[in-house]
Amino acid sequence: MSQNNTQQPAGQPLLGLRSAIVLVFGVLTGIGAGLLTYLAQRSAPAALLAAGAGFGAGVLFFHTIIS
Repeated sequence: MSQNNTQQPAGQPLLGLRSAIVLVFGVLTGIGAGLLTYLAQRSAPAALLAAGAGFGAGVLFFHTIIS
């Protein structure tokens, strides 16, 4: 039976710097959208939906503008 070696080589990062920055900015955008929605409507489900949409839009936006 063959064994797949799927481990990262020593010293290699899991994500590249650009990917990490895009994801962090996406998370910050999602947190901001969720927080503002919660403060406006006092509804946790609406805030979670806004946070998810903000994260997705933020990742797409920052993926486009960061080169």
